[in-house]
Amino acid sequence: MKYGKLINSISKNKIMPNKQIAKEVSTKLRAAILLLAAAGIVGSAAVAHADQFDAQINALQQQNAAAQGVLNGLTSQAGSYQATIDQLQAQINAVQAQLAANQAQQADLQAKIDANQREIDAKKTSLAADVKAMYIDGSMTTIEQLATSKNLSDYIDKEEYRNSVQTQLNQKIKEIATLQAELQRQKIQLDTLVASEKAENDQLSANQAQVNQMLAYNEGQQAAYNSQISSNSSKIADLRRQQAILNARYNIGNFRGDPGNGGYPNVWAYAPQDSVIDSWGMYNRECVSYTAFKVHQDFLAGRNSRDMPYWGGVGNANQWDDNARASGIPVDYNPTVGSIAISNSGFYGHAMYVAAVNGNEIYVQQYNAQLNGTYSEGWRYTTGLVFIHF
Repeated sequence: MKYGKLINSISKNKIMPNKQIAKEVSTKLRAAILLLAAAGIVGSAAVAHADQFDAQINALQQQNAAAQGVLNGLTSQAGSYQATIDQLQAQINAVQAQLAANQAQQADLQAKIDANQREIDAKKTSLAADVKAMYIDGSMTTIEQLATSKNLSDYIDKEEYRNSVQTQLNQKIKEIATLQAELQRQKIQLDTLVASEKAENDQLSANQAQVNQMLAYNEGQQAAYNSQISSNSSKIADLRRQQAILNARYNIGNFRGDPGNGGYPNVWAYAPQDSVIDSWGMYNRECVSYTAFKVHQDFLAGRNSRDMPYWGGVGNANQWDDNARASGIPVDYNPTVGSIAISNSGFYGHAMYVAAVNGNEIYVQQYNAQLNGTYSEGWRYTTGLVFIHF
């Protein structure tokens, strides 16, 4: 029943270059290809004997094993590439976040510079007015100033005012010069930092693009090897199908069966359960192996219009009715002598050969009904069963 620094890490991780991979692939596959040629797969149109299928199957399996080995290396390499890409992206995100913050600070600083410039311009306008007033006062002689003053005290007040304006002028000039120097220093520092962050971001992006290109090439190679493995697996399945047909035609009819085992061939009946794969890809002393044999036996005797298909790999009992429908073999709820009764209950289901029919009762021959790998037969009801008519 059963069936920036990160690119350097690439070389540190010993990721093979593409040319090295191709060289290794060629070396690993050469031996398998030679085996294929020796087995008759390369340059051979037909195989005469069933035992020659084994050499072809083994050669294809070795070729698949070699391709799978390279594919595993490519998968591991792709993982390293992806890890590098992820690390680069994390660095890019961090740099871009810092760059955005500094650009915002740069804009804020420029706004302050503009505001301070407006204040400076206002101070210059005020200074210009003060200088003009001083010039008018300063163009008079001392006698003229005394003459225009009401008294000596008024003259002294004017002199003190001129001295005060000169002092304020000097202080404002110093403030302007200091403010201009500080703002320019901050702007130069910030401009340098922003330029550096932009360059770092560009370099990280270039590194990431390079690794992405390597990953894309790697994935293309993986797809090619997966396609090759899939193609070889299909060839293996077809070879096994042809082998099963030849084995069935040339061997099964000569197998002597024990009537106590329902005629099941001794070569399978007396081997340990599940130790041998029968001609249809199913384990011996299982319900599906026995019913497959009975279908083939009836076909050889002319009681069936169809021989048993090769269902290896998809041969659990609860898959038989679906397999039959897909193959155009009738499936219904009406038992007939020679039909195969299928129970879909349980993990694997159960298959039985219908030897007799009496209303809603059938006499079945079966293997492994008690899960002990032995033959049994007897009457049972048709409830819960479907029937395949080969």
